[in-house]
Amino acid sequence: MNHQSDQYYINQVLEGHVNAFSVLVERYQNLVYTVVYRMLKNKEQAEEVAQDSFVKAYESLRKYRGEAKFSTWLYTIAYRKSLDAIKANKRMKTSEFIDNINEGEIGLVNDALSYLQAKERKEIISDSILKLPEDEAVIVTLYYFEEKSIKEIVEIVGLTIDNVKVKLYRSRKKLYSILQHHISPELSSKNGRAI
Repeated sequence: MNHQSDQYYINQVLEGHVNAFSVLVERYQNLVYTVVYRMLKNKEQAEEVAQDSFVKAYESLRKYRGEAKFSTWLYTIAYRKSLDAIKANKRMKTSEFIDNINEGEIGLVNDALSYLQAKERKEIISDSILKLPEDEAVIVTLYYFEEKSIKEIVEIVGLTIDNVKVKLYRSRKKLYSILQHHISPELSSKNGRAI
């Protein structure tokens, strides 16, 4: 329906057609909400911060220079708004830190995942991502679900390329360990089958 580029709608808004911004909101509302929710882990607060992110983007639209994709610029705003919300609430949650993982078990986890239904798998993965620290959950979400490049993630979260790569690597290991907990019945039944 709205096949014009983001820049087209940005130009429309800057020319005084404020309703054109609704197309950008519609285009990115689910993605912004997902990024914010993965950080805040609270639906109501995520909705509020996502909405605040769009308000901030609208108010700052004249500052957008097009050096990065509009979506990257928007995710950066959402990321910073989420950090502000976390600081304001003073509720830095302690997350599960799982540093011990048997590298050989990663393959078993991947095999077991293939036995789960697609819907179950998506729910389990989403729940597992929520158990990661906020910064890692965002990086995993941006990389795997939003298909952002490492360079784009660096622009959004303000870390170095090496830091993003290290967090992505550690997040994957933690995620595998968390997922193993969810699918251990499948591992048991697979190992117990007669050949």
